[in-house]
Amino acid sequence: MQKCVFLQARYPVLFSSYPDNLRLRREGIKKVLDTNAEKLNIKQMYILYNTTLLLAAIIAIPYYFLKMAFTGKYRKSLIPKLGGRQAQILAKLKNAPRVWMHAVSVGEVTAAAPIVASLKKIRPDVEIIFSTSTETGQEMAKRLVKDVAAFIYFPLDIPFVVRKMIRLARPAVFVMVETELWPNFLETCHDYNIKVLMVNGRISPRSYGKYKLTKFFWRRILRHLSAAAMISAIDAARVKEMGIDSGKVQILGNAKYDALAAMASAQLHKEIAGLFKVQKDERFFVAGSTHHGEEEVIINVYKELLKNYPDFKLIIIPRHIERTKDVLELLHKCNLDDVITVTGMKSGQDRRNERIIIVDVIGELFKVYSLATVVYCGGSLVPKGGQNILEAAAWGKVIFYGPSMEDFTEEKSLLENADAGVTVRNAAELLQGIIRALENPAQLEQRGARGKAIVAANMGAAARYAKLISRYIEID
Repeated sequence: MQKCVFLQARYPVLFSSYPDNLRLRREGIKKVLDTNAEKLNIKQMYILYNTTLLLAAIIAIPYYFLKMAFTGKYRKSLIPKLGGRQAQILAKLKNAPRVWMHAVSVGEVTAAAPIVASLKKIRPDVEIIFSTSTETGQEMAKRLVKDVAAFIYFPLDIPFVVRKMIRLARPAVFVMVETELWPNFLETCHDYNIKVLMVNGRISPRSYGKYKLTKFFWRRILRHLSAAAMISAIDAARVKEMGIDSGKVQILGNAKYDALAAMASAQLHKEIAGLFKVQKDERFFVAGSTHHGEEEVIINVYKELLKNYPDFKLIIIPRHIERTKDVLELLHKCNLDDVITVTGMKSGQDRRNERIIIVDVIGELFKVYSLATVVYCGGSLVPKGGQNILEAAAWGKVIFYGPSMEDFTEEKSLLENADAGVTVRNAAELLQGIIRALENPAQLEQRGARGKAIVAANMGAAARYAKLISRYIEID
């Protein structure tokens, strides 16, 4: 009997049905082949990715140097992004647990600020390294984010540059705000045993579509994340579909509510009103974050608005300030030449009777919303996915926007349920909506107050993200 048991264990094929045994062998071989194919595909993808980066660098670096020479743009950031000038900044850090937090630009910095503040409350010993990808983001971070040990630029995703920066920074935890997946950087974090967290995670429909095309590659990259804390259930579902372990995903809300509710102060309003020489009872139609194709709509609506409300003023904040000249040309074609720019006012030019203000500097958008009677938020009458409507809502404003709000569906739904957000499809609907709102000032104020209350009611996400980060900080 014992001999039979031994033979069955040693030669199971003799004691099982041949078809079943063959099926198991085929399944095992297929699993091995699939695993090897995935490894090969990932290796090929890394080769393709790094080759593409190299080709892009060869093409882009001359362009960046020309921009630096003639416009000054990228002058502050290009060398640091290649790993230069960063060692002396990071050398000043204390020998304490380090958290590297990365926010790409202005929008992500806004979300990161309250998270940093909350983290420092519960872990004051932690040294925070804060990086951005853009110069405007860096300027905003230095104004907005407190208690940071070092501000740096995020390195270009070139392997040797990434390794150099990680060795200099030596973080225990790397925290990306929203979604910033750089394969070489995350792979290197894994090699150095650095925990990687995603906070305030958001995956727009456009980004999601791109990620799905190379899902098997991103599934490998997402393995390097210790946790993915997302804004909403939709974002959580998308990141799971991309291949991350569902056990690593949680929904903690939007930290931007915390930032905006805290920032909307009387002092900020007084500051911008003083700069613009705002008169008592002066009313403004504010068009924020406008893109090409939207300013013409705004100007035409404003001209019609003047027929009923000749005292109304217009403030336009282009999404990209380098388009200011285009906006000025549009205004000139419409015989609207009583214009002043913020650059002019900051240079000493007084605003007198100008009806139109162009905000041609970075960092004033949020403050300018405080002056608005009504707001249009751009990137929405053109297919750009919308812009952050919470900024105006935090000031208690009713906001109009176009149908392209794919990147802000949750915010749109919340504000529309409170009647503080309104979708318009064209110039005619925007004009009609504004006129209806202005006909009942008391109701307009009530609607705006409901939107402001929603922003306040959704506070608390920053503290939840801070607690998550603190759990992953290595305790000496």
